[in-house]
Amino acid sequence: MKKSLVLAMAMALGVTASAYAANPFSDVPAGHWAYDSVAELAAAGVIDGYEDGTFGGDKLMTRYEMAQITARAMANGADVDALAAEFAEELDALGVRVANLEKKADNVKITGEIRAQYVDYDSNNSLVDGYESTLRTRLWVNGEVNDNWSYTGMLEGTQELMNNTGDDKVELKRAYLNGRLGGLDVQAGRWDEVTGIGSVLDTNLDGVKVAYGDKVRVSALAAKATDGVTELSKDRVYTAGLEAEIGAFDVYANYVKADTQNDKEVYNVGVAADIAKHLELSYDYSWGDKKYDELVSKDGFVVGLNYRGAGTEVGSYGLHANYYDQPVNAYFVPTFDMPTFEDGYKGWSVGADYTVAKNIQLSVNYYDSEAKVGNEDNQALYSELNFFF
Repeated sequence: MKKSLVLAMAMALGVTASAYAANPFSDVPAGHWAYDSVAELAAAGVIDGYEDGTFGGDKLMTRYEMAQITARAMANGADVDALAAEFAEELDALGVRVANLEKKADNVKITGEIRAQYVDYDSNNSLVDGYESTLRTRLWVNGEVNDNWSYTGMLEGTQELMNNTGDDKVELKRAYLNGRLGGLDVQAGRWDEVTGIGSVLDTNLDGVKVAYGDKVRVSALAAKATDGVTELSKDRVYTAGLEAEIGAFDVYANYVKADTQNDKEVYNVGVAADIAKHLELSYDYSWGDKKYDELVSKDGFVVGLNYRGAGTEVGSYGLHANYYDQPVNAYFVPTFDMPTFEDGYKGWSVGADYTVAKNIQLSVNYYDSEAKVGNEDNQALYSELNFFF
């Protein structure tokens, strides 16, 4: 056993320079530099030497022997996290739970999802006609800062499987803190903000959001859009919202303002309720404060019908259908998988989700949409296989 290791173990147990017990080892005589420390470690049951009554200080220990010593030190309340981490596998083989390390490990959790997607477009717009196949990987990191604050991060990478565009890259798509200040819930950083069902806004923002309440909840945010390729083009964004449970109804109201098109403003209200067992009907209505595009109206709506929902249980499934009538005056960046048109869009979609195996889900969605003005139209079949881990 090396001098530094004996001293480190003795210090971990709070051993001082004076001996607390007689030294039981014949090869550690009185006056030896390690006499006091070895005596205390032996008295504490941390070390027991060899069958011949020697300590064997000049011998090299096996990792298993060192794990035994570490386990005994932990049982005596020693702070030996570094040693416990080094000999974690050996400690596990001994049946020793490294409680302190487990507690710290629980502070950070990593989960992920992989989506294999194939899309078949049929459109009179050559820019979106054809086929597309991608593999998207997301890794989520969730960390507990303390009892009131937590961190969420998400790395995303997408590979184009059919087109060699050379644009494959991994990006930090989410990075935000959640916590409480007084009675307010606070979210700060970069996240995907979805107002209501997303008919008005569904995009990444960098900013701060505060909310208050439970069954009746009010919120407000100030942020900057990060998606430079969307209609917002890195604009400043401000929202205010209200959500409430009123009997069997879930209702919401939102106000969204952005720098786009000279401080464009959109208002949005919605309601959802179960109309039968496992069957939910929803209605979402939005309108702009003025006509930025004179060719279309200021208001739009989305009607949705959802039956059941695919969960973690194998064989569980969900069905959904939506009808859209959305002029560009009434939204910024909507939740709509299909490409939108310059003046807005209208159309419908149907889809199904099915859990084929544990943590594996199949989704199929069909969209049929057309421009609010002109004769452009898009149809597409989306097929996805999602893996969660």
